[in-house]
Amino acid sequence: MGILDIEVWAKDSKKHQERLGTCKVDISALPLKQDNCLELPLDNCVGALLLLITLTPCAGVSISDLCVCPLADPSEREQIAQRYCWQNSLREMKDVGILQVKVLKAVDLLAADFPGKSDPFCLLELGNDRLQTHTIYKTLNPEWNKVFTFPIKDIHDVLEVTVFDEDGDKPPDFLGKVAIPLLSIRDGQPNCYVLKNKDLEQAFKGAIYLEMDLIYNPVKASIRTFTPREKRFVEDGRKLSKKILSRDVDRVKRITVAIWNTVQFLKSCFQWESTSRSAVAFVEADCLLYVTFLDNTGSCLW
Repeated sequence: MGILDIEVWAKDSKKHQERLGTCKVDISALPLKQDNCLELPLDNCVGALLLLITLTPCAGVSISDLCVCPLADPSEREQIAQRYCWQNSLREMKDVGILQVKVLKAVDLLAADFPGKSDPFCLLELGNDRLQTHTIYKTLNPEWNKVFTFPIKDIHDVLEVTVFDEDGDKPPDFLGKVAIPLLSIRDGQPNCYVLKNKDLEQAFKGAIYLEMDLIYNPVKASIRTFTPREKRFVEDGRKLSKKILSRDVDRVKRITVAIWNTVQFLKSCFQWESTSRSAVAFVEADCLLYVTFLDNTGSCLW
């Protein structure tokens, strides 16, 4: 455990974001399994942040390379399997199991940057646990080869894997997403998943290769089914999309051109740049005024 960096942001109705201030918490100095109420002054800002922090040891969370994969070691795998065997079904009821995810690579991603490349990284979410790969720059076919382990609290949870394009200080661009129910995982089988859009309704561009292992205790998993699910604390905020912005700019340009052409046409009619066109336009205007007069008065003038 080390230093926890906290940023406070403000967002108005126009989706404009502004950072109000920052603060730090030395996690190593806090006692375990206790509610720690902290009032932290914000740097470069008037005000303070009131926090309630509870540190609970959580087994299984880690990030490593393929060469030091935890479940690849037979002795370590045996220890983990023993921890979740039938004989330990009534111990530490909240510790249901462990999930290991190998994030291997992605192929044929969407080009989010101007030169036709992207700077992709991968975000993994399981409940309130979030782990992230490093960024690989200027490629549409990144190879991360990282191993992530998560503690399982609910066997009915869904693993969400999202690929983003790093964009400096700006919010990252969305490159695709997959959602994998834990109960659908087949141990040790590399799988290729087609990336989908944010709503997981349509196929997006590209695919991601994952290999997953799941070890859990069936008795604990069954008991946890009848308890309330853990509240999700992560807010899914909509980020600015370069693709949508470009589409909206094109729409504005087309509307502006149409209005400009209409104004120029009307101007040419009044200036009699084309005698026949101006005559037809004024005749049509007179007919329209005459019909409107009849509709309003209900009579005909001869």
